[in-house]
Amino acid sequence: MTHDPANQHLAHEAHSQPHAPNVPLTTASATVDGGDPGLSKKGLSAGSVGLIGAIVIGISCIAPAYTLTGALGPTVAEVGTQLPAIFLIGFIPMLLVAFGYRELNSAMPDSGTSFTWATRAFGPWVGWMAGWGLIAATVVVLSNLAGIAVEFFYLAVSQVVGFFGGDAEAVAGLVRNPFVNVITCLAFILGATLISYRDMQTTQKLQYWLVGFQLLVMIGFGVAAFWHVANGTAFDATPVELSWFNPLEVGSFSAIVAGLSVSLFVFWGWDVTLTMNEETKGSNSTPGRAATLTVTIVVAIYLFVAMGALAFAGLGSTDVGLGNPEIQENAFYYLAGPILGPLALVMSIAVLSSSASSLQSTFVSPARTLLAMGHYGALPRKFSKVSPRFFTPGYATVVSAIVAAVFYTVMRFISEDVLWDTITTLGMMICFYYGLTAFACVWYFRKTWFRGGRNLFFRLIAPFVGGAILAVLFFTTLIDSMDPAYGSGSNIGGVGLVFILGVVILLAGVVVMIWQRIKRPEFFRSEHLARGVADRDS
Repeated sequence: MTHDPANQHLAHEAHSQPHAPNVPLTTASATVDGGDPGLSKKGLSAGSVGLIGAIVIGISCIAPAYTLTGALGPTVAEVGTQLPAIFLIGFIPMLLVAFGYRELNSAMPDSGTSFTWATRAFGPWVGWMAGWGLIAATVVVLSNLAGIAVEFFYLAVSQVVGFFGGDAEAVAGLVRNPFVNVITCLAFILGATLISYRDMQTTQKLQYWLVGFQLLVMIGFGVAAFWHVANGTAFDATPVELSWFNPLEVGSFSAIVAGLSVSLFVFWGWDVTLTMNEETKGSNSTPGRAATLTVTIVVAIYLFVAMGALAFAGLGSTDVGLGNPEIQENAFYYLAGPILGPLALVMSIAVLSSSASSLQSTFVSPARTLLAMGHYGALPRKFSKVSPRFFTPGYATVVSAIVAAVFYTVMRFISEDVLWDTITTLGMMICFYYGLTAFACVWYFRKTWFRGGRNLFFRLIAPFVGGAILAVLFFTTLIDSMDPAYGSGSNIGGVGLVFILGVVILLAGVVVMIWQRIKRPEFFRSEHLARGVADRDS
C-alpha cells in the first residue's frame, strides 16, 4: 500500500469536503469483508517528517532523562546490580510489539494506528476501544509529564536561588502548594499546545534542541561516572560484571515481573513515530524503521547511564548509594553533584527539558488518533478538522490539552501522590492498547503466516508473544491494584485508586462508544472502515 506525496493545498482541499472522503489507498495485499476499506488521507502535511526527525520525536516522547531518574532507584531496590538485565528483559516485549506495528504500518499507513488497524482486523467495536485506550494513555501521561515539568522547574529554580544565597527550600516547596502547582502545570500545557498546534517543522526544530541537550547531559553523566571509577574518586566503586546482564541471576520471578512493569513506563512512547505516518517521507517504511531504531537507541542509553550510576554509587544504603531509599525517587538529583560537580544544575535542567519536550511531542498521538476517529465517523466530524494554515489536527489537539488539564487538576486535589498513581494507571492503558494492536497484527496477517520464515516471525510469533506478555501484565495489574496499599496507597472506600482509575477510564470508553453507536451507526456498520485480511506476503 502506498501514499502518494500530495502537496498540502490539494490535501487540504480533499479534506475540506462536507463529508470526509473515503478514497481508498488501494493495496493488492488485502481482501475486504463487506466492502471498501475506506482508508483515505486526512489533509495532513505529507512528507514533512524524515527518518531522523521521526526518531528524535520518538526519543522525545519516551523522555529518557525524565523516565530514568524516576525508575533507576526503585528498580535497583528490587534487583540490585541486575538492573541492566531487567532493562533488557523489559526491552523484549516492546521490541516484539514494535515489529507488529511495523508490519501493520507497511500494509496500512494511517494516522489512526491502533484504532484503524484493530478496526480492520477485528471490526469497529474492538477498533474503537483500541483508539480509546491510546487516547486515555496519552491523556494520562500528558498530565503526568506536565506535573513532572512543574516539579523540576521549581527544583531547578531553587538550585539557582540557593547558588545566590537565597531560600532554596522555600522555592522548592512551592510545588507542594496545590494552587501554585496546578497554575504552573496549566501554563506548561498551554505552551506545549501552542507548539503542537503549529506545523510539524516547528515541532521538529524544537525537539532537535531539547532532545540533543538531554542526551548530551545523560551521556556526559555516564562518562563522568566511569571517569570517577577509573580515577578512584567514585563514592563506592563497583566493577562492572557480566552477571549484571544475566536475567537468570535476577533472583526471583516477581523481580522479573517488576522489570516488565518498569519497561511499560521507561520505553512507552515509541509508537508516536507511527502516528505521524501520513506526514512522514516514505510512509510505508520510515515510521516502522523509526520505531525500532528509537527503542534500540533508548535501551542503549539506559544501559550505559545505569551502568555508570551503579559503578559509581554501588548499592549502599547511606548517602548516595543507590540502595538508600532517601534518594531513590530522584536518583539523578542526588548523584549529579558528586558526579558532575559544578555542572550538577544541568542535570535538573536536562530532566526539566526532557519532561517538557515529551509533553509537547506526546500531543502528536492523541490528536492524530482523534483526527482519524472523526474522519472515519467514529466520533463527531469536528474532530477531523485540520488547520488550514498549519495542516495539523487543530481541534483534536486543543481537546486533548483541555482533557489533560482537567484530569491533572482533579487528580492533584484527590491524591497528593498524583504522579505515582497516574504512572501506574498508565501501565494498564499501555498494556491494553499495545496488546490489542499486537493481536490485530497477528489476526490481520493470518493468511500469510506460513509463507516464509520472515512472515512466521514478524507477523505471528513476535506480535503474539509481545501481546501475550502485555495481556498477562494487564490482568495482573488490574487484580493487584484493587489492594488499597497498591501504588501510592490512595484509596476510595477501601479500593485502590489505581484500580478505580483504570476501571473508570475503560468503562467510560464503553459508555462513550455505545453513545457513538447510537449517534453514528454508519461506522459501526463498517460503512467507512471495513474489516479486512492480508492475503499476500507484501
